[in-house]
Amino acid sequence: MMLPLLFSSILATSPSQQLQINPQLLQHRWPAKWITHPVASTKEYGVFHFRKHFTLGQKPEQFLIHVSADNRYRLFVNGQFLVHGPARGDLAHWRFESVDLAPYLQAGENVLAAVVWNFGEFIPWAQMTHETAFILQGNTEAEALVNTNKDWKVTQNTAYSPLPVDSRTLHTFIVVGPGDRVEAAQYPWGWETSRFDDSAWLGARELGAGTPREMRDGGSHWMLMPRNIPFMEETLQRIPKIARTNGLQAGKDFLLGGKALTVPPRTAATMLLDQTHLTTAYPELLVSRGKGSTIKLTYAEALVDSNRDKGHRDEIANREIFGYHDEFLPDGGAQRLFRPLWFRTFRYMQIEIQTAEEPLVLHDLYGKFTGYPFEARAAFTSSEPALQNIWNVGWRTARLCAGETYYDCPYYEQLQYVGDTRIQALVSLYVSGDDRLMRNAIMQFDDSRIPDGLTASRYPSYVVQIIPPYSLFWIAMVHDYWRHREDAEFVQSFLPGIRNVIDWYERYIDDTGMLGPMPWWNFADWLDEWKGGVPPGADDGHSALITLQLIYNLDYAAELAEAFQRTAEATHYRALSLQLKQALQKSCWDESRGLFADTPEKKTFSQHVNVMAVLVALIPPNEQKAFVEKVLAEQNLSQCTFYYRFYLHQALKKAGLSDRYLEMLDPWHDMLKLGLTTFAEKPEPTRSDCHAWSASPNYDLLATVCGIEPDAPGFASVRIASHLGSLQWIKARMPHPRGEIVIDLSRKGASDIAGEITLPEGVSGKFLWNGKAQMLKAGKQKVAI
Repeated sequence: MMLPLLFSSILATSPSQQLQINPQLLQHRWPAKWITHPVASTKEYGVFHFRKHFTLGQKPEQFLIHVSADNRYRLFVNGQFLVHGPARGDLAHWRFESVDLAPYLQAGENVLAAVVWNFGEFIPWAQMTHETAFILQGNTEAEALVNTNKDWKVTQNTAYSPLPVDSRTLHTFIVVGPGDRVEAAQYPWGWETSRFDDSAWLGARELGAGTPREMRDGGSHWMLMPRNIPFMEETLQRIPKIARTNGLQAGKDFLLGGKALTVPPRTAATMLLDQTHLTTAYPELLVSRGKGSTIKLTYAEALVDSNRDKGHRDEIANREIFGYHDEFLPDGGAQRLFRPLWFRTFRYMQIEIQTAEEPLVLHDLYGKFTGYPFEARAAFTSSEPALQNIWNVGWRTARLCAGETYYDCPYYEQLQYVGDTRIQALVSLYVSGDDRLMRNAIMQFDDSRIPDGLTASRYPSYVVQIIPPYSLFWIAMVHDYWRHREDAEFVQSFLPGIRNVIDWYERYIDDTGMLGPMPWWNFADWLDEWKGGVPPGADDGHSALITLQLIYNLDYAAELAEAFQRTAEATHYRALSLQLKQALQKSCWDESRGLFADTPEKKTFSQHVNVMAVLVALIPPNEQKAFVEKVLAEQNLSQCTFYYRFYLHQALKKAGLSDRYLEMLDPWHDMLKLGLTTFAEKPEPTRSDCHAWSASPNYDLLATVCGIEPDAPGFASVRIASHLGSLQWIKARMPHPRGEIVIDLSRKGASDIAGEITLPEGVSGKFLWNGKAQMLKAGKQKVAI
């Protein structure tokens, strides 16, 4: 909690695997012990501090350690913040971070200090746990003097208590953990510094040795593995705007950190701050004096009216803040820094102050933006300026929905769902080129598998949820990775899991040749007419959509099996796909409407079923264009919302209607007109203002408008089939595993196009326009068709 004002995240983008881990620590029991408080409950809510003094004869050139905790930790060296973690996983895949302490050590006395917390019954659903514990292991004998054992000291920080955040407090589903209430008078200020007196602290209790995953008879609850993703970004983010105040005067100089505010004694004051866009950040509040005061910080995506409706996100008048909050109770001391244990999501932050007999000095209030350190290596510009805003807001949406895992939404859940993650992963591949979070997600979903063969719908999550269609879309994720990255060993490792998913589905094919009644939650899209997002027939049998989703992913599974010489599997998948297609054609095609119905009863029809019919080639290629035009024109079909529009747009592309893609962006333009600074979960009224499946335009502007896609597995060759629609010109670049693809294209007359395309070294491809092709080679070249 007490941090140096000149904070720096020393290892902001360095993954553990870049440091040379002693191989003995990946094979054998660690000398270091998991440690905890000697008497406090290890299962209940608690915040604990651990310290270790040690002496060095000289400043070392390297001092490599490995560190982890349950639930989470922040590690300091001689008062300097170094690293936090562990990266989220499960007990069978518990990550540790590896860091070199040498730059922050000195000859003589040194101190390691860590804060470790367990949210107990208030734990976020995304956080797996066994009990409160901390471990730190030196890489070799040279660092062994800091190994955790009973010689470390520990204390429980009684300043902390939880502020529950759940559906009872916010009247909606929210599972991100509690707010913090901190009583400064109980806080051990300076605990992380070398000068702090810890003589009254207790000796730690040993729980058992650290054990690496796959060690024989490890005997530990945590199977330790090296961190496989970068450390999260933390960047200073000033708050640019004071929306309103009551009881105090504040200006721009306070927001810039240049002038303190003083709140007089016995005063109630409120200040509403507007970040001007949604963010994920650790707010940091620096205060002095104010003994007996209370400070409440409330966070929200938007302000609401008396009916709790959001309306235009910029509106302030006659609106109030409603969201989760933290509380800080100053003790009268100087330079007290409050920072919550976990980040907060907000556009608006309100600070409410009630002073007692002493004035309160507010020195500064700012945020530390945090998220996965994606860098935007792609860019898109065009003759339509409005698309630039969609691009920028889409990328912000994707960034806020990515931390140690992908998030469905940063405010309410912070859970990694397959349906969301498939789209998020494609966005991050295309815009950043960084595939590490995608790899991590694919592995975590595979790790989540239940004995039935299905993956969990979201993972990591200590509350198990099964959405069988999401297990199918996990197959699509593996296929996406195979198309875009050359990594045969990684992809091949998931083929048994793919078979498990398909085997599970085969059990439910009944004598109609379609899927019968399906267990679990068969979510498909957030439609008002589909209770719980479940399409007709999913629960009681013969859902065309669920059957089509199986066919769609069977076709992907067959491609993967064939690529890895699993011929019998590929043949089986293709035969099963054909059988299901024939049954669906027989049972659900309505000749009078020229559409597929949602069920054999043919009472309801949806865009979803019919776009999937195009994607699995149930509609002959020469009929697809007219068919999709019909699906778009018919207003009495259940309409795809933001999530399923991703598949609608893929159907446009397959049918040769990519030039209509820009017309499909009206819902995104509408969100911008409402003042959203990220894209929402679903049409208004929406719970979440930030949902990464709605960032799909960042993928499609590159993959559909620019038309850049793999033309062979591993992106070994490139296919560029641009579709400018109403645009006169486009310019774009995007990362490729071997470099960068750059295009600069302009229309010439009514039907021609010309420009330049650059491909990375060693990569060839083809450029397609209006049915004509021009072959491409590595390097920069002119194109004209």
